[in-house]
Amino acid sequence: MIKSLIDHTQLAANATGSQIKTLCKEARDHEFFSVCVNPKFVSYCASQLAGSNVKVCTVIGFPLGANTTRVKVFETNDAIASGANEIDMVVNISDVIDEKWDNIQSEITQIKEACSGRLLKVIFETCLLTDEQIIKLCELSKKAGADFVKTSTGFSTGGATVEHISLMRKSVGQEMGVKASGGVRNTTVAKAMIEAGATRIGTSAGIAIVTGKEESPQGY
Repeated sequence: MIKSLIDHTQLAANATGSQIKTLCKEARDHEFFSVCVNPKFVSYCASQLAGSNVKVCTVIGFPLGANTTRVKVFETNDAIASGANEIDMVVNISDVIDEKWDNIQSEITQIKEACSGRLLKVIFETCLLTDEQIIKLCELSKKAGADFVKTSTGFSTGGATVEHISLMRKSVGQEMGVKASGGVRNTTVAKAMIEAGATRIGTSAGIAIVTGKEESPQGY
């Protein structure tokens, strides 16, 4: 069922504690896979979701990916200590464009080690990259031990596309997960992403997706 693939997401800079509380309740009520929140809210979500099957996911180096590796590793350690079950890290997009492949693989490897067994997703920001760069990132993410590759932050010039999901699935094979995020806001789009190879959907429109109701096209 689609609901079990949804990371119920609230990453807005102006998100309030009240909104995060509602997010957690919605995730429990609809049996979503996880909530995905900024690091500030990890500990709170962990307490709110204790005793449920809903995981706590957070973002690292978000949304630009331009932090140093040392900072990203620190963020990851802090998030795990606060109760995060999954980590979504933003790759250093500048390094991708400059083809600093060793730097990228090293960073992913270090963050995976800091995850201490927790699941790691690598966010590419596919709207800024060529197909060749996406394929190369898939190869590096796999070599570095990441568990998922992910399309987008939802904060750049575009989100997930069926074409990119298909390309990522083909590139990583069946051993890794593929997460579609950015602009997935209704049932039709979510199903298309899953058919293309997505095994997780990151969205703030999870309720609309599982109920079949349309939402406005803006946002994550």
